[in-house]
Amino acid sequence: MPPVTRTHTRIPLAEELALPPPFTLVTLREVGDAFTHATSIANEYGAGTLVYVGRFDLVEFAVVLEPAEPLRLARRTIYAGMAALADALAVYAQPETAIMIDWPDSIFINGGLVGGGRLAWPLGSSEDAPPAWLVFGAMIRTVSMARVEPGLNPQSTALEEEGFTDVRAIQVVESFARHFMAILDSWQEQGFSVVAKSYLQRTPNGQDLVRYIDENGDLLVRRVGNVEAERKELLRQLAEPAWLDPVVRGPRL
Repeated sequence: MPPVTRTHTRIPLAEELALPPPFTLVTLREVGDAFTHATSIANEYGAGTLVYVGRFDLVEFAVVLEPAEPLRLARRTIYAGMAALADALAVYAQPETAIMIDWPDSIFINGGLVGGGRLAWPLGSSEDAPPAWLVFGAMIRTVSMARVEPGLNPQSTALEEEGFTDVRAIQVVESFARHFMAILDSWQEQGFSVVAKSYLQRTPNGQDLVRYIDENGDLLVRRVGNVEAERKELLRQLAEPAWLDPVVRGPRL
């Protein structure tokens, strides 16, 4: 079973950001940290709480979930969140824009890093029991704050540089909420294979390589014709998101 969000009757704090039920909104000022704040209030506020930070240079938010399955399986929520994030961006992308996911948590647009997602759960949670909560958080760079001319650092980019003109952060968050609920519903009705398919179609296609996601969320990569598969451990990778610069508290440049 996928993580399940339960409806709360809390009144949204910012009317301009319209979220579908069962989401409820908590907003922070620009200096806030959505991911950290969501983990700190997860026990009190519960599933469906979405924390949003109003920033002009980043799309930044985090959402609380309450899984119905053991933690070792519930971590696969990272794949649902990343697929929903990529699909949310695709709504506002120019034709032929390449939106790709670098396993497990980084978003690239036309080959440049724009941000990614991350996952948290309570410390000390048993692998074999549902955790009290999960938090999926994301950051996407909207404009570059680096003193570098656009295009001179092809390894990083921003939405503004990739043709996402007149797209506001709240639109991306609203789009994510809709896509996230849709993919969680599909997970519940059809099983995790639907999530895996949606996620893996956004990953780079290697020649003669077959990728699939194990039950515990590890990525298995097998070359066509081989029996053995290379295992990439999800738990280890989630400890330090590849896209996040902890010094600047944002996507790496």
